[in-house]
Amino acid sequence: MKASRLALSLAILSGAATLAPPVVPAEAEGRDPPVGNAIDFCRLELVFDDEFDELSVAAREIGDGRWIAHTPWDGDFGDAAFGDPGPDSPFSVQDGVLNITASKDADGNWTSGLLASADDTGKGFGLRYGYFEARMRLPTGPGTWPAFWLNAIPEPGKTDGTLEVDIIEYYGHARDSYQAAYHLWSDDPAIQTGDLNTFEVPEGSLEDAFHTYSAAVTPAHITFYLDRKPLWQVKTPDSHKNRLMILVDLALGSGFPISNTPNPVVLQVDYIRAYAFRPASSACAGPP
Repeated sequence: MKASRLALSLAILSGAATLAPPVVPAEAEGRDPPVGNAIDFCRLELVFDDEFDELSVAAREIGDGRWIAHTPWDGDFGDAAFGDPGPDSPFSVQDGVLNITASKDADGNWTSGLLASADDTGKGFGLRYGYFEARMRLPTGPGTWPAFWLNAIPEPGKTDGTLEVDIIEYYGHARDSYQAAYHLWSDDPAIQTGDLNTFEVPEGSLEDAFHTYSAAVTPAHITFYLDRKPLWQVKTPDSHKNRLMILVDLALGSGFPISNTPNPVVLQVDYIRAYAFRPASSACAGPP
């Protein structure tokens, strides 16, 4: 089983294998979602993008910026504190690439970074259904735990039935695989659900070069992609009603030791984009 899964992953990375086209409803909120063996960018409308030519990060209130530096629900995690923008910030941009750096001070305390596209008031970017993509080069070293993910922006006064979509979680000690998952968080066991999948890749390949990690969320399905090739599809929970914010972070740990984590270590992000669905158009320049 392991050999066959590795062969499939290698074929997907080379473009030699694809999944069967998923079945989606004819319309999604009045629009026709472009999910299939390949992403049809003629049927996507770019509604959010950060090319990281400059840095637009606030600490906790998004204001007129693009990102905040903490989870809106005060749920920072991992074995490195997420730092604020400003002096000694974990964030920097160079040549159109965002660097999120995890580093350890003289006292042995680690600091790293997280970006979220909405704050705790719901201000900022979110999209209920759409195609979300990041191009990243992952860090090297045991103990690293980078992720690109989506999380529901709760309605005021409501926290139940919120969707989380983990497009990629990578564990630095396991250089030949990464994980994707979804979770519907609820106090009601009858509503709470989720699933996780592990995808094998050539060892170190996600650290050696930039790759795109993406997901399409429609009323019917969530489809996960690596380099715009579909890997996995799950049913969208019926109770998903909220806009999804975008998050990217370089955490450390997740239950794995960080005693041998390089200091410093960097997650590189070339861009993050989100697209809404629209009807097919005869005029299209092709993929960006």
